[in-house]
Amino acid sequence: MFQLAAFVQSEIEIKKSRFLGQLYPINNRAEARSKLAEIRTQHPNAVHVCWVLLCEGDSGLDDDGEPSGTAAKPMYNVLVHKELFNVLAVVVRYWGGTKLGAGGLTRAYGQAISEAFKTAELIPVEILTELCLTVQFADESSLRRLCEQKGVSILNVNYADRATLHMRLKANEADEFQRLAFDLLRGDVHTIDLAD
Repeated sequence: MFQLAAFVQSEIEIKKSRFLGQLYPINNRAEARSKLAEIRTQHPNAVHVCWVLLCEGDSGLDDDGEPSGTAAKPMYNVLVHKELFNVLAVVVRYWGGTKLGAGGLTRAYGQAISEAFKTAELIPVEILTELCLTVQFADESSLRRLCEQKGVSILNVNYADRATLHMRLKANEADEFQRLAFDLLRGDVHTIDLAD
């Protein structure tokens, strides 16, 4: 997964229609709505402002009057192919007087976003997850050392019948970390569901 370092844009012309491809780093839907309102103000004569938002837990897309599936879907496909996250992709279209047909529109909208990617700087995103493990008090220091070795952050520790460590780590390393903890502590480590 990647995110944008900064705003990028491109412009292509197809049969006298202008397509302005724009990519914005965005963190939520409210920020995206504000940016879209600003874009519409900057381009009052545009015939379409099509967009795709990809954010954690809050995504959306809009063909803005273009035939269904000819604008936002090809833009979305480019974003997914590039593994982009926390992004607002916008294509502003100025009508050139010639109909492009469904296939032409699909190619134009996808190309406008692909062109913008050519100047984009992408930053790798590491998805984090949280994990809660309980251990015997005597094993807490061993688990803490393992956390330190593997770059796992301990968020807090609670003490009751056992020591419970609440930690944050890279999502793609969680299973391996649990296996290492299980082996290190001879199976005497238990996972607590954070939803409880």
